[in-house]
Amino acid sequence: MNGGRRTAQEIADTLRERIRSGDLRVGQRLPTQAELAEEFGVERGAVRQALRVLHGAGLLSGVSKGSPPRIAEPAPALDEPQPTMVGLAPRLAEAFTAPHVRVDAVCLTAQSLTPALGEPLRLIHEGKVRPERIDARVLLPSRDIDLAFPVSAAPRDQTAPRDRTAPRDRTAPREQDDAPAPHRDDDPVHRRWLAMRNAQGQVLQYNLEALRSTHGIEVNVSFRALPFTPPAKLYLLNGTEALYAYYMVTRREEPTDSGTLEMYDTLGSESLLFSFDQRAGRRDAAFVEQSQNWFDALWETIASDLTLSW
Repeated sequence: MNGGRRTAQEIADTLRERIRSGDLRVGQRLPTQAELAEEFGVERGAVRQALRVLHGAGLLSGVSKGSPPRIAEPAPALDEPQPTMVGLAPRLAEAFTAPHVRVDAVCLTAQSLTPALGEPLRLIHEGKVRPERIDARVLLPSRDIDLAFPVSAAPRDQTAPRDRTAPRDRTAPREQDDAPAPHRDDDPVHRRWLAMRNAQGQVLQYNLEALRSTHGIEVNVSFRALPFTPPAKLYLLNGTEALYAYYMVTRREEPTDSGTLEMYDTLGSESLLFSFDQRAGRRDAAFVEQSQNWFDALWETIASDLTLSW
């Protein structure tokens, strides 16, 4: 191929583009490893590695067989919305085939994001994908705000209404996780949400940062706190894909050791996830671009530093 020898990732990117453009169709066999090695001017080992990357992304089938692999049926993720717990993991697995992985997320907790990352992490540990760098930024609601949801569904005590006219202190932009907030921390629904936010965020951070020592991957994970409750969740993958889902609020009960919590809450993992791909046309490209601009603006302006604690 003109331009000299290619890396395995460059070969995978070239073949992926041929699949997406229709030059390679579903069910069609790839050229042999020898033919691909000659085309790209590489050893067969680089071709085999590229094929493993594409197989891990669900684009090829029959990689381990003696004959050349075939183009696999596409996963139903882009055209039809799916529940977050179904649709997010395969999109993350595809994103992790890039050399530089970028994941930006706005969510109530990391309840869906943390388990969905299990699929690309599995592919990394199995040697099927190998990004060089992973940057993850997550925007979560601050503990110091009155959440729109989840909130208690029980009648509220009206004997001591909170003064909402007092000016907000903007001199301390860092969220203090250990600062006392008795009007919220005495609320069992708020305490439950805060424990989930912190625990899931720390698991996400630990799982990704562990890749530094196990695979030598450069990893950067950071969180910031929002001064409002996000009405929807947003995941931005490598700046080319936006996944969007509304939080559907419902009334539900949850048993606890001290009784039953009645609350207005969301079932985020069941929210339908809509996918917008920058390569799918001008409409999708505009949505992805504006979503990324919106996230960056929140991150750089009104969001405050956040250090999660148990």
